[in-house]
Amino acid sequence: MCGIAGFIAGCGAADARLLAPMLARIAHRGPDGQGSFVEGPAALGHCRLAIIDPDGGAQPLYSEDENLVIVFNGEIYNYRALTAELTALGHTFATRTDTEVLLHGWEQWGRELLPRLRGMFAFALWDRRAGTLFCARDMFGIKPLYYCRCADGTLLFASEIKAFLDHPSFEKRFNAAQLPLYLSCQYSPGRDTFFAGVEKLLPGHFLEFSEGIVRTARWVQPLFLPGEASISPAEIEAVLRGSVEAHKIADVEVAGFLSGGVDSGLITALARPARSYTIRYAEPRYDESLPARALARSLGLRNHLRCISPGEFWDAVPAVQYHMDEPLADAAAVALYFLNREAARDVKVVLSGEGADELFGGYNIYRDPFTMQWYDRLPPWLRGALGTAAGLVPPGPGINFLMRRGVSLEERYFGPTALLNEWEKRRLLADYAGDGSPLYLTEALWDMTEGLDPVSRMQQIDLNLWLAGDILLKADKMSMAHGVELRVPFLDKEVFAVAAALPAAAKADARQTKLALRQAAARVLPPAAAARKKLGFPVPVRDWLRQEPYTSRVRAVFSRPAAGAFFNPRALHSMLNRHLHGGDCWRQIWCVYSFLVWYEQFFGA
Repeated sequence: MCGIAGFIAGCGAADARLLAPMLARIAHRGPDGQGSFVEGPAALGHCRLAIIDPDGGAQPLYSEDENLVIVFNGEIYNYRALTAELTALGHTFATRTDTEVLLHGWEQWGRELLPRLRGMFAFALWDRRAGTLFCARDMFGIKPLYYCRCADGTLLFASEIKAFLDHPSFEKRFNAAQLPLYLSCQYSPGRDTFFAGVEKLLPGHFLEFSEGIVRTARWVQPLFLPGEASISPAEIEAVLRGSVEAHKIADVEVAGFLSGGVDSGLITALARPARSYTIRYAEPRYDESLPARALARSLGLRNHLRCISPGEFWDAVPAVQYHMDEPLADAAAVALYFLNREAARDVKVVLSGEGADELFGGYNIYRDPFTMQWYDRLPPWLRGALGTAAGLVPPGPGINFLMRRGVSLEERYFGPTALLNEWEKRRLLADYAGDGSPLYLTEALWDMTEGLDPVSRMQQIDLNLWLAGDILLKADKMSMAHGVELRVPFLDKEVFAVAAALPAAAKADARQTKLALRQAAARVLPPAAAARKKLGFPVPVRDWLRQEPYTSRVRAVFSRPAAGAFFNPRALHSMLNRHLHGGDCWRQIWCVYSFLVWYEQFFGA
């Protein structure tokens, strides 16, 4: 696990002096050392967090003939099997690191190396003779990679956007078109970013840069293809156990994150790390530490508990938004920031439960097709009329239901946390033409899932948008902010092969989610832990917004010039007042507040 950064100069030779500040910006990702390669137009840099082969795994790494140069962020969990296979084919390895598998694998198979990899990765490989750059990202998007083609022809790439800020070819410009999308989703969706010209290499994609031309293409598309045959709890347990064992491969201690939910509990029970880490709040309504600590005791684990005070939570928001690179309105990111900071005192690697909801049907919205089915039998014109009328008034539980069920799944669903609707965006934004709906991002995904059950179709949307854009991005950025490698055993290609084939009835019903996974979890967890209702890493922001000094903090940010540049300040203050007097607008308030705090970090005076 590391950070990578580099560039291919648009003309002339690369200046080695330009690479150093890029690496300095992301030094938190790899505090154990830095390395660089600069030759001709190419400059490749690496910040290392030493996990496998600490003595021999420094990067950049070179092929045997030194023609290929690579910088790599991630872990290849089947590298030992691939090393044996490549050795049998005549390749000679100089290190024990998983990075070297990528070099020999590229020499042997070219792009066909990618589907052979089991792991999380984002890497950049330079071919010195051909003068070509090849970059690739893993199938789920666990590890991030950004790139930018500058006006002078220079191509920049890095694990974090902030690495571009000090390069003279990069022009920092705000991309206003991303704001309405963010307000809908609570994260920055799709290929574009809030920095004009900076793009994400999407999950399961590769990039080739040759003769001044950038080409990107998808190398894998994970698909949910539910079958008719049932998959036993024992089969699910077995594939998860195998993934956990693979994810424990390291030359350093591997710990675990443990909340009160089934996902982290199952991973922890299978892994049995020596220690685990849990977050708690003083507010009982949001405290998951009691079931987490009870599970840790039953497993014989040392559990480290970190209580977050309201003051330190709010004080950390600017740092969280800076490390995220783009604004994120997921308040759990702040909790994850503290959780990783606590773990970093002792370990470099932790296992976590991200991905279980997307693969096994864990979000409460997946129960939607099974509830109030009588309403769906009403004439479409009547449901549509009620939904249209509901869209003209402020949102609320009943209003949201009418809007949601007034149109087809394809016309409304773009993720489990749809936030500001069009009515709210028109009210809040200073200048909004109504062209900021994220539904265009889902069109191809709906086409490829036509004929499948509604839950599988929603899972396909979430796997491609929400998982990569929010869940995994905050996991990467909040862990790497403290030099911690976060591993996610649910997001393994072998596990996905099983999850993708689950029948629709094994995912959710009107009362419960993750049905098949809970049955598997019951084989290794206490019954109460396997059946526990999903809480989703709750954070007390709703309550804190009604308390001083936090109300005044938000009001002050809503009164600053940046707020007036993008929003209607009167509408912002009205929304805050409505929450103070009993309304429930905390997610909308937090979304705007997070954006404005982020904007100050990167575009403030």
